[in-house]
Amino acid sequence: MKQLIIFGLLLMATVQVAAQRRNVDSLVNVLETQKLSNAEQVALYYTISNTYRLLYDFEKSSEYGQKGLALAEKEKNKAMISRFNGISGKIHGMLGSYDTSFIYLQKALEYAIEAKDLELEATASHDIGATYGNLGDYISSIDYFLKALSIYENTGNIKESLGAMTSIATLYSRLNNDERALYYFEKAKNIAEEINDEIEIMSAYFGLGKIFCSSRDLEKVEQALEYALKAYEISIRYNHKHYQAALSDMLSVIYGEYLTDYELSLKYADECLQVAMETGDPVLIKGAWNSLSNTYRILERHRESEDAALKAWEIDSTDIDLGINILQNIILANTALGDREKASRFLGKLDILVKRSIELSSQKTFAEMEVKYETEKKDMQIASLEKERQLYLWLGIAGVLLAVALGVVLLQIIRNRRKERRLIASEALQEGEIGERVRIAEDLHDRLGGSLSAMKIGLNNAESLQSISEKLDTCMRDLRDITNNIIPRSLRLYGMKGALEDLCTQYDNLQFHFFGDDARIKDNLEYTVYCCARELVNNAQKHAGASTVNLQLVQSRKHVSLTVQDDGCGFDERTVVKGDGLQNIRNRIASCRGRMDIVSAPGKGTETVIEINM
Repeated sequence: MKQLIIFGLLLMATVQVAAQRRNVDSLVNVLETQKLSNAEQVALYYTISNTYRLLYDFEKSSEYGQKGLALAEKEKNKAMISRFNGISGKIHGMLGSYDTSFIYLQKALEYAIEAKDLELEATASHDIGATYGNLGDYISSIDYFLKALSIYENTGNIKESLGAMTSIATLYSRLNNDERALYYFEKAKNIAEEINDEIEIMSAYFGLGKIFCSSRDLEKVEQALEYALKAYEISIRYNHKHYQAALSDMLSVIYGEYLTDYELSLKYADECLQVAMETGDPVLIKGAWNSLSNTYRILERHRESEDAALKAWEIDSTDIDLGINILQNIILANTALGDREKASRFLGKLDILVKRSIELSSQKTFAEMEVKYETEKKDMQIASLEKERQLYLWLGIAGVLLAVALGVVLLQIIRNRRKERRLIASEALQEGEIGERVRIAEDLHDRLGGSLSAMKIGLNNAESLQSISEKLDTCMRDLRDITNNIIPRSLRLYGMKGALEDLCTQYDNLQFHFFGDDARIKDNLEYTVYCCARELVNNAQKHAGASTVNLQLVQSRKHVSLTVQDDGCGFDERTVVKGDGLQNIRNRIASCRGRMDIVSAPGKGTETVIEINM
């Protein structure tokens, strides 16, 4: 009978928060008044600690958690040790102490593995992934979510697997990998629809709607509208305020920016703000004010647009991404209203925010490059050490096979040299990438910075509103051009063929030919081929003086061939000094284990062929 009481008490942690305070008092009373075995006390300590955590009473949660952990360690109950460490990790994560959180969560994972409890292992991996996501390390976060997803699927835990899928899809979306994001959102949608889990259906519809909405393709925007409306109905049915606010925002954007139904756009923007206010979440409220400001801007209701943008700015002026949009609305509104002094003042704030965005983007890029380089270097060292260990083992036990052992040694040396060459190529590629980032930073400074400064001077000199508006348009167009030069949107959405077709539209004398299978390949290979093509075309246009340039892409399942041919001035391969551009191309190709051949002669043009075996 006592066992039934304890198991019944364990289920109380899942009831609604409003009733949990009363229930946890009952649990504490049971713990203090009844004679329980150590195992029963450990289970009760866990339930009490977890319930206090859900009530955000972290002090009491930690108190009972530490008592339960000490008893679990005395009982050598590895599963419960894992659970108590998991609670401590979540508490420290919610308090922002991520380093301490990682220590507890790693212990939770280690004890779960020792206990051979797959569900606990999945939970710990899921929590570690969520913590990495909070820190912005989306790659590590995805790795741990994938580990959790694998266990959930193998154990048949459909509910938790759906949550992991949507988390993975959201992270891929933040990494701008829409292809993988769509894969996991679609997978989650299909399973959620099959089991009729409306909350997970709503989550998947929301994710799909965001991706399709950002494509700006009318057919996909209509799909986004369909998903958003269905998810919106579910959010209202379940009174899910956060999703209702986010979906109202999405519907306002779709109707306002794409379908030009401004009445509905304003209706949903107003609803977004109202629901966000009900939640009390400052992040949601800030986004709602910004959404309303965007809608008023489209409607040319400049005073109302400015008022809404200022309310968003007052909530948080440190958010770079949203802050740039907020400041643009304030500047445009004051420009239209003729308040040049105010527009100039906020233009200075925009200049600071843009520079900060460039600085953070550069820091993040360099950090990612450094991590990638160090990881590759470390993996190669580990692989080399493992091979050497195997080599010594064979030499120790196979003296009579000396000739064979020597052959193995020679083969190993060849492999190590190949890896060393790849490492050198990676280092050279990193140097080339840093040079490219420097060029982008200079481009942003010279083009965008100059445009902003000119506009500010124009405001101070009381130029016409039309002139100021034209300069602002130029500034925004420059920003889009520079962003597109970093990683073209067409490359992310449509792959090499679409990106190269888009490149050809920029030159009147550039002809593009495609043969083979138009299928997507690895992102780094697509980016490498595109960068090489762009550099070679630029060389032909700027240095060779070519009147006609032919660009040809041949693609099969295992092979990619890129040919760039021009009728320019050509050069003598034996005497010409090759510049950084060609060397960067060679480094990129070397990192992909490809090859590049150049045939040229003075007055006879140039033909460059790049081949990559996948």
